[in-house]
Amino acid sequence: MSDVIIHAIVLGLYLVGMLGIGVYFYKRSKSQSDYFLGGRNLNVWVTSMSAQASDMSGWLLMGLPGTAFILTQNNGMAEAFWTAFGLAIGTYLNWLILAKRFRKYSEYSNNSITIPTYFENRFRDKTHLIRMISAVFIIIFFLIYTAAQFSAGAKLFNAVFGLDYTLALLIGAIVIVSYTFLGGFLAVCWSDLIQGTLMFFALIILPVIAMIKLGGSEETFNLAASLANIPDGFGVTEWMGIGSMGVLGIISIAAWGLGYFGQPHILSRFMGIKHSKDIKPARRIAMVWVIITLGAAVLLGVIGKAYMSTIVTPEALSAMDGEKIFIYMVQNLLNGPGFAIIAGLLLTAILAAIMSTADSQLLVTSSAISEDICKTIFRSKINDKQLVWISRSSVLVIAIIAVFIASDPNSSVFDLVAYAWAGFGAAFGPAILMSLYWKRMNWQGALAGILSGGISVIIWRNLVKPYFNLYEILPAFIISVCLIVIVSLLTSKPSSEIEEEYDAVIKSDI
Repeated sequence: MSDVIIHAIVLGLYLVGMLGIGVYFYKRSKSQSDYFLGGRNLNVWVTSMSAQASDMSGWLLMGLPGTAFILTQNNGMAEAFWTAFGLAIGTYLNWLILAKRFRKYSEYSNNSITIPTYFENRFRDKTHLIRMISAVFIIIFFLIYTAAQFSAGAKLFNAVFGLDYTLALLIGAIVIVSYTFLGGFLAVCWSDLIQGTLMFFALIILPVIAMIKLGGSEETFNLAASLANIPDGFGVTEWMGIGSMGVLGIISIAAWGLGYFGQPHILSRFMGIKHSKDIKPARRIAMVWVIITLGAAVLLGVIGKAYMSTIVTPEALSAMDGEKIFIYMVQNLLNGPGFAIIAGLLLTAILAAIMSTADSQLLVTSSAISEDICKTIFRSKINDKQLVWISRSSVLVIAIIAVFIASDPNSSVFDLVAYAWAGFGAAFGPAILMSLYWKRMNWQGALAGILSGGISVIIWRNLVKPYFNLYEILPAFIISVCLIVIVSLLTSKPSSEIEEEYDAVIKSDI
């Protein structure tokens, strides 16, 4: 039996397992709260692993190692280091200052189950503008984000099995849609627990095997340093880009961490945890996972380049697609019947990373359509059971559009993903943070912050960034915060009811 067939069997069994999870949770999703938040009954492990697995996506196993693979050329290794550093800090702050209060407020304030609903309930927005505008942002950005995940999955199947891109795209999309359609939030979160575990061990195992093959860590990094023309080896200067990267460049890269405060698919995990007291132990698990996987992903790119230099010619190495280094290493390190099973499991980790994000994005987008748009327009004319089926139908429609967007195998989606990350981070991040920590904030300020954050990202990226290379999330985030404060102070203070609720939530124990 060939290695490719063994890889196919392992991947096939994994996909069947994911479908089984969807079927299992189908009967347990009877209401909107069940379908979108699992009845707020997630345990510590599922919450922490699901939040991080849905966050990182295929980027963790492909994009970040691919950046480090460049080594010092174009500051690739330093860029990977500061990206990982910014994301780790952003993850920690998200869990530390936002998660617990957001969990409490989302339940206390009329049991909000989506981000737009939370905003409307928090500020008693009778115009419904915040809810509708937030829902539109979610639909637009997540359509592109989901298409990126579908495309990455198709490229994995294409590279490993030689499948036609379109066929590979459809296979991946059908599986992801199926268990999301059936099981909703619980299926997505429990599958994320499995997927996050796979990603964790894959990122640790592969670099270790490569270093053993190369004779140890010292030999490996000396070889990598020689490829980067650094005769004295890697030091702090090389890893951190000191002298080669300016302060503005470092700040721009590390600013990715700001995006965490506004990502709906991550924030929904905080809303779904069983009790706010569970946030602290979940944070500890999440941070161990994040620090180890981000560090391992950066090392994978560096070690991978050193290893592949012993396999291919210098010309082939320079032409190699760094984002596929994980796949190249699996295919070259693990050959033969026994090792092919391990290789299949490691390749499954890439699919797990892709699926853990795509399913979350589908679910959040469907919630924006059913809970925030349909429920707002039709009011009491739609019952809870009908809303669940509208949500499930939305998953199908969104997936079809995302497949269409991803249908071009030559399209590049990395910039669009960065665009969506900045859009969510700047539009929702400041508004959510300040809504949890500033009692004087009102609905006009929230609306101004959401609109200015999203619009600033678009303007900066298209009109300013070509002349001033700063990641758009940073200026947009600052603009959003400023407008929230200014508009809130220039308009009427919140009602006594809203202020009393704020005080009650801060003191509550739910």
